[in-house]
Amino acid sequence: MKNYQNKLFPYAYNIIGSSEDAKDAVQDILVKYLSIDKEHIENEFGYLIKSVINQSINLRKKRDKFTTNNVYLPEPFSTENADENINKEEILSYSMLVLLEKLTAKERAVFILKEAFDYSHKEIAETIGFTIENSRKLLSRAKAKMANHKTGNLNNHAQNIEPIEHYIHAIKNGDITALEKLLSEDILLAADGGKNIKVVRELTTGITNTSKLLLYVYRAFLTGLKFRISSVNHQPAILYYQNELLYNCQVFELEGMKIKSIYSIVDPNKLKSLFL
Repeated sequence: MKNYQNKLFPYAYNIIGSSEDAKDAVQDILVKYLSIDKEHIENEFGYLIKSVINQSINLRKKRDKFTTNNVYLPEPFSTENADENINKEEILSYSMLVLLEKLTAKERAVFILKEAFDYSHKEIAETIGFTIENSRKLLSRAKAKMANHKTGNLNNHAQNIEPIEHYIHAIKNGDITALEKLLSEDILLAADGGKNIKVVRELTTGITNTSKLLLYVYRAFLTGLKFRISSVNHQPAILYYQNELLYNCQVFELEGMKIKSIYSIVDPNKLKSLFL
C-alpha cells in the first residue's frame, strides 16, 4: 500500500492544501479499503482515487467552515526534498494553491482534476458523483472566480533564483532603494500566522508599503537567524530557522526578474511537516 500512498497523495494535497491532512485522508481510505469486500471492484486504483478525492472534498468543507483568518495560506510542500516516489510534477505551484483558496471544495476538485490531471468531464462526474453538466458548470464557475487574477501557473519549474539572492542582499543591508527595484508594481505580500501568532499585517500591496514592511519585519524578527534558499511547491523560497526549528517560510512568485508576490508562512502548524 506504500506505493498507493505516494500516488494518491497529490490528489488529496492539491484539494485540501495541507500535507498532514492529505496524508491522513489517504491513510483513512487505505485502512477502510483493507476491510471491505473487494469482489465488486474492477479497478482498484480508480476506486481508491475516487475515495480519496471525495474524502478530501469533505475534509476541505470542514476546514473552510472553521477558517476565520482574513488571509489563509496553504501548507507549503517541499519539492526539493520530497519523497522520490511522489510525483512532484502533480503537486501544484504555491501561487496556484493560493488562488484556489477562492473556490469552494467542489469547484476546487473539479478544476484540479480537469486542469492538473487531465480528467474528462465524464470522468470527473463519475469520480465525484454528479452529472457531466454539473462538472462543466463548476469548472466554468471556478474559472470565472479566478479570471481577474493572473497569478498562479499550475507549476513553476526551474525559476531563476537570482532575484532572490538580490532580495536577500537588499534586506540584510537595509537597502530600500535596491529592494524597491526588485518588486513589481502590483507586488502582493501575504502573511499567515495561524491562530497563535499575530503577524504585523496580513495583506500588503504597493512597492513603498511592502518594502517598508519587509525591512521592518527583517529587523524585528529575522535578523541573525540562519536561512537558506529552497524550493517549495516548485517556487523559490527562503527558510528561516530559530534554534534549528523552521520559523518562517517565505515563498516567492517571480515575473521575469521581478518579485510579484511573497507569501510568508509563520504558522508553526503549517511548518512542522516541512522537514528541511
